[in-house]
Amino acid sequence: MKTIGLIGGMSWESSAEYYRIINETVKEKLGGLHSAKCIMYSLDFEEIEKLQHRGKWKEATELMIDAAKRIEKGGADFILICTNTMHKMADEVQSNIKIPLLHIADATAEKIISKGLKKVGLLGTKFTMEEDFYKGRLSKFGLDVIIPEEDEREIIHSIIYKELCLGEIKGSSKEKFKKIIENLVYKGAEGIILGCTEIPLLIKQEDSPVPLFDTTKIHAQSAVELSLNRF
Repeated sequence: MKTIGLIGGMSWESSAEYYRIINETVKEKLGGLHSAKCIMYSLDFEEIEKLQHRGKWKEATELMIDAAKRIEKGGADFILICTNTMHKMADEVQSNIKIPLLHIADATAEKIISKGLKKVGLLGTKFTMEEDFYKGRLSKFGLDVIIPEEDEREIIHSIIYKELCLGEIKGSSKEKFKKIIENLVYKGAEGIILGCTEIPLLIKQEDSPVPLFDTTKIHAQSAVELSLNRF
């Protein structure tokens, strides 16, 4: 079993989900008292969030690289960034370490393709929905990615940072997400990517008329497959 490296804390609620899913999947596959070999370095999300919204991506990248180096030094065989948005600097992180980085968009794209879908809606932070670092990565797999309207993107972004990252789950916010999903389906989305690791805390499959792709679960389970050499 390879040792999984996790850059977490963004937010800690979703990082806890990574840890749970990884260990449950290892137990499911190996049985007995088996659990995952993993190393997590948890960042202070307050610091990261301020850098994000002030556009200080260089400083945020330096923190991510430092975290990755610490995990590599700790003995991890490969690394995961436990958040979609911070894959904005995934290439820079990878270029500064010797161990592989398992990219969340790659794992998600492969899952979507395995289901035979081509056109998908993307939900996430404004950074993830609007910038090319994520959509562009998905398009390299031949996927047609659509995003919500500008006002809907504002709603999603606000709910993520002001509620979900604080552990607040509101029924009113769930209804807003469901309406946005319906609008994407109307525009032709065959599936919906939950492209923020906090969104699955709010939205479940029963909330959508089309398949949902939970990036937290997909990424975590892909890590187990790699750890157990089952790719």
